[in-house]
Amino acid sequence: MTEEKITERDDGVTTERTVERSDDAGKTVIIERRGGGAGWVIAIILIVAVAGGAYFLSQSGAREAVETEAITDAAENVGEAAQQVGDAAQDAADAVDGN
Repeated sequence: MTEEKITERDDGVTTERTVERSDDAGKTVIIERRGGGAGWVIAIILIVAVAGGAYFLSQSGAREAVETEAITDAAENVGEAAQQVGDAAQDAADAVDGN
């Protein structure tokens, strides 16, 4: 006569099923383990995180270039305004000396 004892254990990630069979000739133990696929989920999350990080780093470099260009343009405008103020002051000084 064959006896069979089945024990199952599930921890939420891995399911384990142990089957013990014994008969007059001896005892056989079969252990089956099945994962819940958590490894794949973690791998996908890591890939998305790395891709997102690379995207934000590339955008950061582009943003810095735009900021640098804006600062350069502003400095040029300030230089032109200073030149105009200097020219106006010179014209005023010439007008005062001429009268």
